[in-house]
Amino acid sequence: MDEEPGFRDAAERRRFELDVGGETVFADYRREPGTLVIRYVFAPPALRGTGAADRLMSAVAARARQEGARIVATCHYAHSWLRSHKAHRDLLAN
Repeated sequence: MDEEPGFRDAAERRRFELDVGGETVFADYRREPGTLVIRYVFAPPALRGTGAADRLMSAVAARARQEGARIVATCHYAHSWLRSHKAHRDLLAN
């Protein structure tokens, strides 16, 4: 699977970012052995309802799968997103 254009791991800020139309949607994370803890997903008001957070989470799930990591989603949005996407549900560790 090709990586989402504009997606990056901003490791110095401990967040995944996706640039869309001059705005950035992001997911704060913490890494633990074999686990990626998604603590918070944020979309600026201009990107809400556009599918940007969905695209970000798809890229995060793809990255976790590539790394062989499970996801602990303490963020309600991230947890709901993973539960509602059958193809990625197996990544959910909580």
